[in-house]
Amino acid sequence: MTDTRKLQATILCGQHVKLEPYAESHIDELWRVGNHEELWRYMPFEVSSKSQMAALVRRMIDMAKSGVAQGFAQRALTDNTIVGGTSFLGFDAVNRRVEIGATWITPKHQRSAINTEAKLLLLTHAFESLQCIRVEFKTDALNIQSQTALGRIGATREGTLRSHMIMPGGRFRDSVYYSILHTEWPDVKDQLTHRVSS
Repeated sequence: MTDTRKLQATILCGQHVKLEPYAESHIDELWRVGNHEELWRYMPFEVSSKSQMAALVRRMIDMAKSGVAQGFAQRALTDNTIVGGTSFLGFDAVNRRVEIGATWITPKHQRSAINTEAKLLLLTHAFESLQCIRVEFKTDALNIQSQTALGRIGATREGTLRSHMIMPGGRFRDSVYYSILHTEWPDVKDQLTHRVSS
């Protein structure tokens, strides 16, 4: 892998979910399923209107042009509807690492196979196509549900960055970091594959 390699817009498809690179055409449906205040409580950006959703999608599209980020709309294959979003962030080709973040799923589809399979698709792409040696995640220290989910997929909790971000309401957010390393990936992949298929 060369130091100049960038993320490419790629569709990732599994049994339950298809991850489609963010496009303007996704905005209406993303807002329709994302219009739930609780989805954004722990995000370091506000999405309380369709215009803010549009700004988020357009910002991710712009970031994708630089090759260091790629946002995806999550489409449930059971009914072909958009159910949420997720992203690759901060891709570092030199050090072979990337973050998975800005993940949300509409309440109706939470605690389904979609989130697990989406993580499986993203991690497979990161480790096997991008040849990453590290995939990282960060979450609000108050977001216990997210921390539990990250532990469940096999990520290792590394520590807490105190007053790491200023939230839209002005709160100083502590961020908890997790990671999966390439040496851990085979076991994590087996576990995730079993969970998706069971």
